[in-house]
Formats: sequence, C-alpha cells, structure tokens
Amino acid sequence: MEMFDVRTPQGDPTGEVKERSAVHRDGDWHGTAHIWLVRRREGRIELLLQKRSRTKESFPGCYDTSCAGHLSAGDTFLEAALRELEEELGIAASGEELYFAGIYPCQVDDYFGGKHILDREISAVYLYEKQVNEADLRLQAEEVDSVCWIDFERLKELATAGAEGYCIFPWETSALESAFQRRYGI
Repeated sequence: MEMFDVRTPQGDPTGEVKERSAVHRDGDWHGTAHIWLVRRREGRIELLLQKRSRTKESFPGCYDTSCAGHLSAGDTFLEAALRELEEELGIAASGEELYFAGIYPCQVDDYFGGKHILDREISAVYLYEKQVNEADLRLQAEEVDSVCWIDFERLKELATAGAEGYCIFPWETSALESAFQRRYGI
C-alpha cells in the first residue's frame, strides 16, 4: 500500500499520512517529482518524453515528462526524483547532477477508466543534463512503453494546444522555459 504525506499547497507536510487512493479520492495536496532529460543540439533544446504504459491509472499511453513519480511518506523531493530516475529509466544519478527548476502546484480533475481522480500535486521540477542515449536506457515496463526526443518549441506548441496523446501541461513548459532562461540565458 502506497502512503503519501498530505501537504499544503506550498508543499509543506501537514503531518497527516494517507493511502494513495484516498489522497486522489479526497483531492489532498501531495508531492511529486518531475525530471526532464535535456540535451542541446544545433543551438536548440530537446527534451526526452516517455510514453506512459497503457496500464497506468491516469493518462495511459500518453507522452509525458521524461520521468516522474509521487513522493512516498517521509520522502524529500530530491529523494523521490533520484528514485524515479533510476526506476523508470535506469539512470543512477546523484543529487548534484540534477538542476532544481522550482516547485509548482498543479491539479487534474478527471475520469480515468470510469473512476474520478482529483489529483492535486506539488511538483518539484528538475533537469538532468548528462548525455543520454535512449537506446541505453532501461525502461520500467509497468511505467514506460517507450521514449523519444522532442524539440522544446514543438513541445510548447503541443502543450498550449492540449494536443491529444500528450499529457504535458502549459505550466510545465512555462516552468521549463524559466529554468532554461536561468540556466542557459535563453
């Protein structure tokens, strides 16, 4: 049974711990870590997308963040980020290899498989900039069907349009754009 810390909308633990399904049923704020693999090619920024497994509870089969996951009760955002990077993509990274891009609240109120989910997340966003060959990644089959690189400008277009098959939201591309401005001066 997965247990989550209930958090404030600012990301601070409230001291209450609840089971995952109860958190999603009740719409409690809880933590997630989003890690974006980034590469620069010919003056452009590309990001690795994962295609979510078709067995996922929410957004099955959609293109999403390079890797992401919930914070288990007691986890820090960084601990969850490093765990998810290794579990989903097979990358054993250190905390120093992740660039912290910020904390962002997001909410999804939708039905998946006939089940209502009110998912209120406080998401820590990180960049991973080391060279990665997608053919060398070890994809976690329960989570990830495949991966591909996409130009950041194209991803922004898709997020803004709410393109079918993509579960990237405009807040995410705005967070990335801010991080790229700070990190690369562009």
